[in-house]
Amino acid sequence: MATRRKFLGVAAATVMTAGMKHNARAVDAATEVPRRTLGRTGEKVSLVGIGGYHLGRPDLDQQQATRIIRTALDEGINFLDNCWDYNNGESERRMGNALRDGYRQKAFLMTKIDGRNKATAASQLNDSLKRLQTDRVDLLQFHEVIRDSDPDRIFASGGAIEAALEARKDGKIRYIGFTGHKSPDVHLKMLSTASAHGFSFDAVQMPLNVMDHHFDSFEAKVLPELLKQSVGVLGMKPMGDPFILQSKTVTAVECLHYAMNLPTTVVITGCDSLPILQQALKTARDFRPLSKQEVATMLAKTAKAAQSGEFELYKTSHHFDGTHQNPQWLG
Repeated sequence: MATRRKFLGVAAATVMTAGMKHNARAVDAATEVPRRTLGRTGEKVSLVGIGGYHLGRPDLDQQQATRIIRTALDEGINFLDNCWDYNNGESERRMGNALRDGYRQKAFLMTKIDGRNKATAASQLNDSLKRLQTDRVDLLQFHEVIRDSDPDRIFASGGAIEAALEARKDGKIRYIGFTGHKSPDVHLKMLSTASAHGFSFDAVQMPLNVMDHHFDSFEAKVLPELLKQSVGVLGMKPMGDPFILQSKTVTAVECLHYAMNLPTTVVITGCDSLPILQQALKTARDFRPLSKQEVATMLAKTAKAAQSGEFELYKTSHHFDGTHQNPQWLG
């Protein structure tokens, strides 16, 4: 993670405190984090989102996680990512504690479930709501759609989609999406399976970065389809978490700007410290559309390293596959 800490020009956010209730800070309009529209939902969400996994790691504690989450929300980030299985639920518990004292109202809150059948999916969602200390999440996503069989299982009779639809009807969730990191073809199958059942997703999460462009690319195969269907695009693993940085071909800022330059709604990045959070904030505030030459330069620098997928281990190994290590999570 040391490489991620070598960033350019971290500047403190401009804040105004006078006259604010509950000591909450207001960000000067000139330094606000840009917002984009989440597909057809019309929701306005921050260009950068906070990944939930890092917040539950054992080298952080609740106090540090709370400072990161509340600082992000105070300074203009509103999109929070999480998952039922992250750190055995600790990521959700820490986020739930941080969202007390009025902070839940500042957040567009997303979490994910692994269950492929109705009963398992419903149980995991209820666990997540309790840990997050809320009666509703804004976006629920089916996690790790990485197998060719996953779409069929989710949309089968008695499948997880039934739990999600009931939860939406009952007001426990607002929107429904899915996420995966293995194969663009599995994403396309999930979209076509949904369509065959008369269902349209509100958001889809996938790796979008300078190396994905070159190798089994979600950018090339899935992104155009999401735009065609007006589905919200959630980009993850902008730095390969963090293997792309280990290639020493591009910087953290370049990685974030490349992902932001795509028609993504949110670029989700892990922030395990306040300096890393400030890097994300500054990068989002400083972002301007890249020129064709700037994009070409980044892609030229990463082309050779990207050829075999060695820096995209989420595609080429089971390194990131929690449900492969724990198949019982699927139900």
